[in-house]
Amino acid sequence: MVSLDDPDKNRAFAESLDARHVVLSDPEGDVARAYGVTRLGGLYARRVTFYVDAEGTVRAVDEDVRPESAGSDMARKLGELGFPKKAP
Repeated sequence: MVSLDDPDKNRAFAESLDARHVVLSDPEGDVARAYGVTRLGGLYARRVTFYVDAEGTVRAVDEDVRPESAGSDMARKLGELGFPKKAP
């Protein structure tokens, strides 16, 4: 997950949800701009999931992210794309 918020705000957000995943802070918006997801002059980023393989190739893009089912949607898509269930 990438957020335009600073690291402290992301840490507090993750802790408030007892999240077990990493939140990448991109306060300058470099990553968001590179992937073309910034909106309103870079004030926020759209929710988009990019599936990137070990070689750095974008294998799929989901622009219809639904927060309520994102976890199961990602797991299904990773399986469809043939990603291993556990990294070697």
